Amino acid sequence: MMTKLAAIMTGMTLMLAACKPAATAPAPDIPAAMGQAATTLLQSKLLHATSIAGVYRGQEFILHQGELETGKANPPDDTTLYEIGSVSKTFAGLLLANAVLEGKAALDDPIQQYLPAAYPNLQSQGQPIRLRHLITHTSTMPGMLPLQVNTVLQDFTAHATPAKLNAAYADYGQAQFWQDLHTVSIKGPLGKDYAYSSAGTELVAHALETIYGMPYEVLLTQFVTRAAGMHDTRLRLTPQDTGRLAPGYHSDNPVATTPMPQLPWGAAGNLKSTMQDMAKYLRLQLGTHPAVVESHKPLVRFQDDFSIGYFWNIGNNRQLGTHYVHHGGVPRAQSYAYAVPQYQLGVFIITNQSGDATAGAMESALAPIFDTVASLERAQ
Repeated sequence: MMTKLAAIMTGMTLMLAACKPAATAPAPDIPAAMGQAATTLLQSKLLHATSIAGVYRGQEFILHQGELETGKANPPDDTTLYEIGSVSKTFAGLLLANAVLEGKAALDDPIQQYLPAAYPNLQSQGQPIRLRHLITHTSTMPGMLPLQVNTVLQDFTAHATPAKLNAAYADYGQAQFWQDLHTVSIKGPLGKDYAYSSAGTELVAHALETIYGMPYEVLLTQFVTRAAGMHDTRLRLTPQDTGRLAPGYHSDNPVATTPMPQLPWGAAGNLKSTMQDMAKYLRLQLGTHPAVVESHKPLVRFQDDFSIGYFWNIGNNRQLGTHYVHHGGVPRAQSYAYAVPQYQLGVFIITNQSGDATAGAMESALAPIFDTVASLERAQ
């Protein structure tokens, strides 16, 4: 939820040495590199535990390390459900890509055609906000609705922030979202400037509900089950699953904090998943599913080495080639997902702490994995 353009660009600096790809490659050093990454990460102040899923040329690796709660000897495991934050947005992008391929939607569709009432404010300079503007964060929509949440997030590390978020969303559903949407002011120009918007992602989820005639939650569950065999990924927890949700810590507060409150549709940052399911998601992102291929298409270019597709941030450089990355952040967890098709490499890393330094610590910790893959590729 808390991704900023600066954080994205920092993530783009992670590089892998260029070399010839191999059809198959043994990866005996990958588990050791993952262990080194986890050890490095947990040396960071305030971090309690981490889990890493990796896929490399068809081989899958999962590692858990640390304690979910310091001193309680409760390490994460394959049954642990984590809050993956804004990585959730890439799932919404995948569903929209599928709708485009099926001819049920077009990127240039005005969002107004999917809304329950007239919103003449959702335009700029005579041009309507279109689906492509929402999935590329170029609609100039506000970051969050209700609008006061944006003020709360300006001081994200304040200890009071989780409680303020809980209060803002305590009785905030789709009806309130539609009311607040009338107050949004679009400054434009559309399709040009990057302005990260979770509110825009929620609009995409509603559009998908209109397109398919079913709740977003049901649509998502059906698709990921069918396309990736993911059976343990969900927007809402059942009572039986609440005990599996990883506790987490906000900023430097030593007391575990509450989960991210439920958003009206949840597409912007409410997904919970296990590492086994996230490994399946990495496999899907490295494969040839038509919706994945469509979702990876660059739609807006911001810099020579930074474009965006269907919510995926796309980097392109000599070392990595074309690669896809997304950060996820909620008040008590942060994560990164990487997909590097050139090397058939996917990595998902998550930790149950969220602060200003967490994203940078994860990026630095991943270096041994990327270095190891570079070495394996050079050996081919």
